[in-house]
Amino acid sequence: MTALRHKKLLAVILLLGIAIIAACLWAYPYFYSKAGSDCMIYIYPNATKPALADSIAAKCNKAFAKRVTNMLQWLDVDLGNRTGAYSITADDTPLSTARKIRNKQQSPVKFTFNNIRLKQQFADRVARKLLMTESDIMTILNDSSTCAKFGKTPLTIVNILLPDSYECWWNTSPGQLMNTMHHYYEQFWNGERDVKAKSLGLSRDQIQILASIVEEETSKRDEMGLVARLYINRLERGMLLQADPTVKFAIGDFSIRRITNAMLETESPYNTYLYPGLPPGPIRFASKAGIDAVLNAPKHNYLYMCAKEDFSGYHNFASTYAQHMRNARKYQAELNRRGIR
Repeated sequence: MTALRHKKLLAVILLLGIAIIAACLWAYPYFYSKAGSDCMIYIYPNATKPALADSIAAKCNKAFAKRVTNMLQWLDVDLGNRTGAYSITADDTPLSTARKIRNKQQSPVKFTFNNIRLKQQFADRVARKLLMTESDIMTILNDSSTCAKFGKTPLTIVNILLPDSYECWWNTSPGQLMNTMHHYYEQFWNGERDVKAKSLGLSRDQIQILASIVEEETSKRDEMGLVARLYINRLERGMLLQADPTVKFAIGDFSIRRITNAMLETESPYNTYLYPGLPPGPIRFASKAGIDAVLNAPKHNYLYMCAKEDFSGYHNFASTYAQHMRNARKYQAELNRRGIR
């Protein structure tokens, strides 16, 4: 009887050992298998676990994705309130990935924009990168009361949106995004830049409006300061700016290669051939480089400029109208020779 009980005990122990080994083999991938590559996954509002599995599988593999969603199921994680972007590293396991999601350990995303002119272009960039629609951001950019909170109007609100790379949460709200952008804007406009603007007799908005014109006038960084000072000279003398880019903006076509006399009559407060001073708002999103070019513009006596006839992108500058007309005739002759009308 004792021998029989002993055999039964051994059998139980053997079966238990096999069960433990089997359980360990089954559980091992959940604790030790790796994602294999770095990636970012996005959990949308009202996301389902199958949808999340498909998203992870597309970035890693199906087996890893299935283990992650199984872990979320066992941890009783509700995806409905886990909206966000989550970074998965190559060494992450299903368990560590599930824990990130359970604990809402989002990763910030990088939002970069540059070389844009219009609010709609900015809204498009935002909608492509963050969890909001073009309509969401356009609404806030055109809301007078919201703009006023930042000391701006719907025409100047883009001045706080300095082209650069920013880190923010993927599911940030339009209001939170604007707060983030305004924070960086205030950091950029430090005391030194404000002092320089004051010395020129211009406000931050006026500096950025002028910078937007300068950047449309020339793409050459080593020339921006010269162009900026020319316009400052004109402002100080009460002369019309007569900046061709403002005419293009008023018409709504920056592809125009030759400004005609008829175009100069375009009725718009942005047309600096008709209205004195600066336009009511920027004609593009002024860059930090453009702003600094205005603030640090070297002194000179130029009042006129004309694109160089070699089409290099640079300009011929002149202090007198007579010299300017000589420069202009050379450029117009080249336009005619190339058939540009």
